[in-house]
Amino acid sequence: MVDNVDILGKKIFFLYPSAVVQNRITEEFIQHEFEVYMIKDHTKLRRILKKYPDSIVFVNINDGISEREWEAWVRGILGDETTSRVGIGIISSDDDEELKNKYINQIKISCGYTVLKADLSISMKHLFEILVTADAKGRRKYIRAVVENEASATINIPYNGTFLNGTIKDISVVGFSCVFAEDPDLPKNSLLHDIQMKLQSSLLKTEGIAFGSRMDGNTKIYVVLFTQRIDPEVKVRIRRYIQSNLQAKMDKEH
Repeated sequence: MVDNVDILGKKIFFLYPSAVVQNRITEEFIQHEFEVYMIKDHTKLRRILKKYPDSIVFVNINDGISEREWEAWVRGILGDETTSRVGIGIISSDDDEELKNKYINQIKISCGYTVLKADLSISMKHLFEILVTADAKGRRKYIRAVVENEASATINIPYNGTFLNGTIKDISVVGFSCVFAEDPDLPKNSLLHDIQMKLQSSLLKTEGIAFGSRMDGNTKIYVVLFTQRIDPEVKVRIRRYIQSNLQAKMDKEH
């Protein structure tokens, strides 16, 4: 049987991320299609990791609790058979050889000890290499968000002299699936210009090709793929929306 993680990749948690990690590093990883979450509650994360035991956690040991408590927390995760597969990495602003030695050689964390330097590109490269080595993406190329029960994701497409209004069911930077208020009976490979996409407060313009459709009960679901002419900035904003959507769902988990 193929492991689901092998296909879908691993969830990456930044625990108590500093402002620079939150604004620069996680943003970079989101744009590289890693499934990134930010958590500011180590007790809650421990419960979440029992559900997702193949996750990767980068712990900011300069925040949240004392260093002694962090050591106990990390040992607790690795020593619990329900979470022992979790990959743990340390992020710190202190280049402390003793601490580094303790976490890597004694506790034997598997995802490195990354020191945040003034030149962030070095830290980012180090973290990126860790994620690649850990096969964090699995075979999945793109992050996808299922948004079918949310009023925040809609589309409006001019077509044959009228406007098609629909709701998005799921979305990635490759395309989306949607349901229209009235079935327009779109032929396969129809080119759809000037798609107006509303993702929460973001209004995006793009174009796509009707890739096909499928029936879900009495509802026809259309799949639309973006064309190569999609604006890179639109991709950036789609990825941000997907992360924010997934983060909101994770925040509700207990």
